[in-house]
Amino acid sequence: MATTLDVNGKSVAVNAAPDTPLLWVLRDELGLTGTKYGCGIAQCGACTVLADGQPIRSCSATLEMVSAAKITTIESLGGQHPLQQAWVKLDVPQCGYCQSGQIMSAAALLQANPSPSDEDIDAAMDGNICRCGTYQRIRAAIKEAASAATTPATTAPTTAA
Repeated sequence: MATTLDVNGKSVAVNAAPDTPLLWVLRDELGLTGTKYGCGIAQCGACTVLADGQPIRSCSATLEMVSAAKITTIESLGGQHPLQQAWVKLDVPQCGYCQSGQIMSAAALLQANPSPSDEDIDAAMDGNICRCGTYQRIRAAIKEAASAATTPATTAPTTAA
């Protein structure tokens, strides 16, 4: 049975049972492998994607549960998102396995709260486990991305010829 999903702003048809986890639909049906399998029980956050702007664990969200939602994956950020730039600038990942889930949770946070406090960041990122322990760098990168997003663009002064 075909189901139509809205993934990264595109309407896509998938052939999967309604009880299939979204993670497997994304990876196996759509080839979007940026979302990772971590624990399979919605505890680690490696599989985090956004459904209507809210972070969800795609390993436990079924196709049926998200069929009406707008799904956003790490691929939609395109590599130049302020969070991705901050992640690179601050050398956040060690092994990198959890990072797509971390970034998607952070993206939802910054969408809802463009200037989060440390407490806001900790609350939003709770449940996203980094086995390498880069939590301080993750927090710093979120602050960096928030700062970059709120800093007005400046132009170089012009000189008269």
